[in-house]
Amino acid sequence: MVSRSYSNLLDLASGNFHSFSREKKRFPRVATVTGVLSELDDDNNSNSVCSDAPSSVTQDRIIIVGNQLPIKSHRNSEGKLTFSWDNDSLLLQLKDGMREDMEVVYIGCLKEQVEAAEQDDVAQRLLENFKCVPAYIPPEIFTKYYHGFCKQYLWPLFHYMLPLNPDLGGRFDRSLWQAYLSVNKIFADKVMEVISPDDDFVWVHDYHLMVLPTFLRKRFNRVKLGFFLHSPFPSSEIYRTLPVRNELLRALLNADLIGFHTFDYARHFLSCCSRMLGLSYQSKRGTIGLEYYGRTVSIKILPVGIHTSQLQSILNLPETQTRVAELRDQFLDQKVLLGVDDMDIFKGISLKLLAMEQLLQQHPEKRGRVVLVQIANPARGRGKDVQEVQSETQATVKRINEMFGRPGYQPVVLIDKPLQFYERIAYYVIAECCLVTAVRDGMNLIPYEYIICRQGNPKLNETIGLDPCAAKKSMLVVSEFIGCSPSLSGAIRVNPWNIDAVTEAMDYALIVSEAEKQMRHEKHHKYVSTHDVAYWARSFIQDLERACAEHVRKRCWGIGFGLGFRVVALDPSFKKLSIEHIVSAYKRTKNRAILVDYDGTMVQPGSIRTTPSQQTIDTLNKLSSDPMNIVYLISGKDRKTLTEWFSSCDGLGLAAEHGYFIRPNDGTEWETSSLVSAFEWKQIAEPVMRLYTETTDGSTIETKETALVWNYQFADPDFGSCQAKELMEHLESVLTNDPVSVKTGQQLVEVKPQGVNKGLVAERLLTTMQEQGKLLDFILCVGDDRSDEDMFEVIMGAKDGPALSPVAEIFACTVGQKPSKAKYYLDDTAEIIRMLEGLATSAASDQTASTADVPTKDIF
Repeated sequence: MVSRSYSNLLDLASGNFHSFSREKKRFPRVATVTGVLSELDDDNNSNSVCSDAPSSVTQDRIIIVGNQLPIKSHRNSEGKLTFSWDNDSLLLQLKDGMREDMEVVYIGCLKEQVEAAEQDDVAQRLLENFKCVPAYIPPEIFTKYYHGFCKQYLWPLFHYMLPLNPDLGGRFDRSLWQAYLSVNKIFADKVMEVISPDDDFVWVHDYHLMVLPTFLRKRFNRVKLGFFLHSPFPSSEIYRTLPVRNELLRALLNADLIGFHTFDYARHFLSCCSRMLGLSYQSKRGTIGLEYYGRTVSIKILPVGIHTSQLQSILNLPETQTRVAELRDQFLDQKVLLGVDDMDIFKGISLKLLAMEQLLQQHPEKRGRVVLVQIANPARGRGKDVQEVQSETQATVKRINEMFGRPGYQPVVLIDKPLQFYERIAYYVIAECCLVTAVRDGMNLIPYEYIICRQGNPKLNETIGLDPCAAKKSMLVVSEFIGCSPSLSGAIRVNPWNIDAVTEAMDYALIVSEAEKQMRHEKHHKYVSTHDVAYWARSFIQDLERACAEHVRKRCWGIGFGLGFRVVALDPSFKKLSIEHIVSAYKRTKNRAILVDYDGTMVQPGSIRTTPSQQTIDTLNKLSSDPMNIVYLISGKDRKTLTEWFSSCDGLGLAAEHGYFIRPNDGTEWETSSLVSAFEWKQIAEPVMRLYTETTDGSTIETKETALVWNYQFADPDFGSCQAKELMEHLESVLTNDPVSVKTGQQLVEVKPQGVNKGLVAERLLTTMQEQGKLLDFILCVGDDRSDEDMFEVIMGAKDGPALSPVAEIFACTVGQKPSKAKYYLDDTAEIIRMLEGLATSAASDQTASTADVPTKDIF
């Protein structure tokens, strides 16, 4: 029997997972028997409706969550587990970038398997001595989560390997995905046990925990949450093949700040959000942000650095100096090219070896004088592909050495056993050039380490015979497809698949002048030494604090189920319109105005059928036939269409093309705005739009009497957006001297006369009523998009003015939960229709006012 934390995986995948307990616990919950978790959640609420639990902690604290704790463990002679810090762990090194008064708590797995009987004791010791909270994952779940979904499926896909057949990465397996969710849920439980949600920051690391933000945001709507992806993020063409693509995107968007190593990775993520979720991003004051249900999700582009002080301390070790001297003697009169890579399919080791083979073939004079030392670190994954890489590497090395080797000379030295860190450092020190030619890699810090080691220190300079006053030198050959490449502007960048280009780069690195080597080294050293891991952590945390600064000001609540859960963050004064409240106000008042948008308000956005239903017609007829009401339907559509659709609504006022044309009721003629009388600009704008329509598949032009609209709803989202920006600039340029405005909307660019907007209808209504001495005591204004915001602004601005009764009831209502100038919202068009029907029904049953008190309806 297993606990609710991970038992019903199907429920977890569908969103029927259990809430997290509010109770604060001193120690982490631990498994008492393998596969059974103790202290189960007892909160039965499946959704957090309001904000977060109160906090009693005021000290700044950050919770670092990663797949593995920065802890080394081993068993002593008595069989007891002992622990120490893992100084090579990035999660530990990033503490250097934090303020001294900031407390750091770590959550993650241990590398060592801990028996159920000792889990309580281990958890307590880790918390007290290291401020670490271990997440115990049952072995069978961990295998499916880490070696299955993470390493077998997600990791290859993020490195651009599509599972076209079972041998190329793993096929998507629903049980592996469910295990991934289960482990992320267990990690979330651990965060719950230590977090003070009002005060603590949470920083989640890497693709192992991509859905964790959803679990945390579901429990604490205002959690201060950052996420950093340490792997590449693939282009949308690759990512969109992922069956759970939307779930992962929405989970990441539940963070406040998402970090990437390079702009390419961030650009791919933003493109996926655009293509799959319909979200657009904006850059403001150097910061990229995505608007997501009232929250701004910030995007951070910052390559990670290395721990330079730790590296320098190892350079100072006596054993490092000794090993450097040994290598100096071993490679006497030879130039060393160095490769340091993990033994996996993406590091391009075999391609590098082929380039070395070609170098020796094309330049016989380098035989005996040039050596490639290839350090192959143990692979982090496992499987057939790793075995194939090992076999191919060993076979290639053997062939090259047999072909070009001779007594006392091996052209390729393969080191495929684990090395002490100081030994690897020694190879950096004596290497003439470092080769990093991975075919795809998230960041790769090997070049950074090489640069610092080549800077050396006085003792090492003496060991290798360098003048202490001489400028240092180094050379780098790096792949275009690794994350550190954009930062190393002095490196020789290569396409690792192009063996000829890599060979040429290796040759050039060997023959380049000393002055150029010094210049390149100086440039690299200046960057690497100033952009270390402390700089990276400090910069990320500062941006996280800025991204979370608005939390306390906004009202938050959760919507959606399962992995579709998200938080709406809106102004505190923005709330859902109570039908009982507005009906009550409607009954109490006598001079009423109702202004209703059509598209997106009375009819569902994107609906195939755009004509009004009979229910809509009947509701508008009931409202407009009430002598106390003035009802206007306001639309961007042309007047001919509106006349045909609403011909049966005798008392209904119509405003077409955003208020340029107005007809008070069926018995009057259409009136036009006096703002514009000339439309010669159309002869300029239409050919420009036609040009972009011809070059943008899926785009169309809608011609109105007063406006032109270029719509790219069915075009490629990225290309359409790019074309829209260029079209807008083009139109603004050619129409500079014309009285028009060029605006963008939801997948459209519109040119219309200046000053014409839906707010004109509201202004005209208020002014006319004031001139007649009949002050409105009830106004309802309903809309759904940007064009309706002008209407809301006029209505809300008139609240304390002379055009309204001092006791007027004002209801500006938008469709959907989103930032708006309106003060109320209803969820969808169905609720809008029900609300209007409620008003119409209440008027029919309770109308008691005399006709003498009724205002004249034809006020225009």
